[in-house]
Amino acid sequence: MRKRKGAGRPTISDVAEKAGVSTITVSRALRDPSKVSDHLRRKIDNAVKKLNYVPHSHASALASTRSNIIGVIVPSLTNNVFADTLRAIYDAFDQGVYQVQLGNSRYVAKEEERLVRTFLGQGPSAMIIAGTDQTEITRELLESAPCPVVQIMEIGDDPIDMMVGFSHFEGGRAAGIHLVQKGYKRIGFLGARMDPRSHRRMEGFKEAMRSGGRYDPDLIMTTTTSSSVTLGAELIGQLRARRPDLDAVFCNNDDLALGALFGCQKAGISVPDDMGIIGFNDLEMMAASYPSLTSIRTDRYAIGKHAVAMIQSALDSEMPDQKIIDVGFELQQRESTSRKR
Repeated sequence: MRKRKGAGRPTISDVAEKAGVSTITVSRALRDPSKVSDHLRRKIDNAVKKLNYVPHSHASALASTRSNIIGVIVPSLTNNVFADTLRAIYDAFDQGVYQVQLGNSRYVAKEEERLVRTFLGQGPSAMIIAGTDQTEITRELLESAPCPVVQIMEIGDDPIDMMVGFSHFEGGRAAGIHLVQKGYKRIGFLGARMDPRSHRRMEGFKEAMRSGGRYDPDLIMTTTTSSSVTLGAELIGQLRARRPDLDAVFCNNDDLALGALFGCQKAGISVPDDMGIIGFNDLEMMAASYPSLTSIRTDRYAIGKHAVAMIQSALDSEMPDQKIIDVGFELQQRESTSRKR
């Protein structure tokens, strides 16, 4: 467990000294930047960034350095993938002394940094943040935070504090291996938005294709556009137009997989006989579709439960049993990849 910093955190006096101004000037600039000149504001902003100073926004936080807030930052509130994890977090803290405060970074690194500064300024009891790809500044802020920090939704070798999730690379690799083993020959990849987790799934898929002698970069189709079912139908159409010999596709999420299925049905392509389709996350719609869709099942609720348990142990001054928890994944095979070889 990392050593949490508290008494040694930068103060407003440190910022004033670094900027070469009075503490009153710093306080005025932080409260209302329009009250100081552009020159002074730039000097103070630079000092704040160099020191990673986080101003407390509430008097109660100043007094105790810890509020009852559990800060949670995710990249989307409309993506169903995060719903189960958030439900687990809210379930665990329901009727308790802690209050969950939720932030949406919208997949924007600077917004995530801003939210981290804001939340830390409230002296939270703990922080939960999705992913492992924080900017250098955001990571430094969280490493200096005087509270437990849990990164969720994936795992890596260098946690800020604690971490719970699964390997997106291995999940993508498992999807690719499955399609190779089912006898598909020209296997494509459909990806949208392409955040870091999507990239890792794609790299795992590529590794499986190389190992199986199936890798063809012409069968990879990605876009930075936000994912949707409609987009999945469009992408499968575009990839088939480019490569009519395509006979299977791994979609980096379930929305795209469902859209790919609809696109194939509209074009009169039989799934799974003429086209195999596999998604990622295994949302409810995958089992309900016809034919049902194969997907990589992830236990998002368990991720939230583990994150809360780790926080509670840390707040009780106990060392969690594990600093990094890998909840794993499961390939849920259904009709969309069950053709007879």
